[in-house]
Amino acid sequence: MSPCKIALLDSSGLHPADYQAESLADAARFEPRDGVYTITNTYPGVQVLKLDAHLDRLEDSARRAAIPLRLDRPRLRGALRQMIAQSGFGEVRFRITVPRESPERLILSIEPFQRHPPEIYSTGVRCITLPDSARQNAAVKSTGWMHDREQFQLPAGIYTGLLLDHDGHILEGMSSNFYAVIGGELWTVGTGALPGIAQQIVLEVAPPILTVRREAPRQQEIPQMAEAFITSSSRGIVPVIEIDGIPIGGGQPGPRTRALQDAYAAWVSAHLEAL
Repeated sequence: MSPCKIALLDSSGLHPADYQAESLADAARFEPRDGVYTITNTYPGVQVLKLDAHLDRLEDSARRAAIPLRLDRPRLRGALRQMIAQSGFGEVRFRITVPRESPERLILSIEPFQRHPPEIYSTGVRCITLPDSARQNAAVKSTGWMHDREQFQLPAGIYTGLLLDHDGHILEGMSSNFYAVIGGELWTVGTGALPGIAQQIVLEVAPPILTVRREAPRQQEIPQMAEAFITSSSRGIVPVIEIDGIPIGGGQPGPRTRALQDAYAAWVSAHLEAL
């Protein structure tokens, strides 16, 4: 059984791709540099979380990139259900890619969903900043960035890089949103980064726990960060305990991050829906 399944979806149905890949990451090398995409995972019972929000952002990315996209959402959901059932994978991670040259023909890729190591949630991760790495047209989830981020070589033990603009604002991770607790407030960028689907949930559950400030913290403020974390759809909330070698919150996940993790998990459990 191939560890990754790829198909093309158009008005006539699903068609096998003319290439094979070992994973979604491997499949990306066959996909066009000019296009937009979204990526997420399923839950037990072929359930999904905020799929329409993913598709809304996919359509918004296409509009911003001047790609004429008209999604048939029922057809797309049906095709994903068919691929998942035929794969026998159970829970999957899947990517929907829209090439500029043929936006009427979607590329659907799925792989078995491997849950992330529990220690990244319990003990946190280490990050480094990447100077002058802000993405152009950051509100677009582009396939170009999927290829371009391969240029960053991270040192051993570093989980991800954090993108900085030329003024030193920490905008986002390489495939995540970034947050910091400074002065009792939760700081996260307002503009200049891709609006995350997991970020939508954080912004909904955070206000009872702490005040949200839609402003990007700066690299020079790292020593003042009491806590920090990143989010993405497949990972949820991952505590950050060190940035550029500087410990955050004594080098362990903080109480507000823990509270947000619990609130996030409860929100997810209450909002899963059938694919």
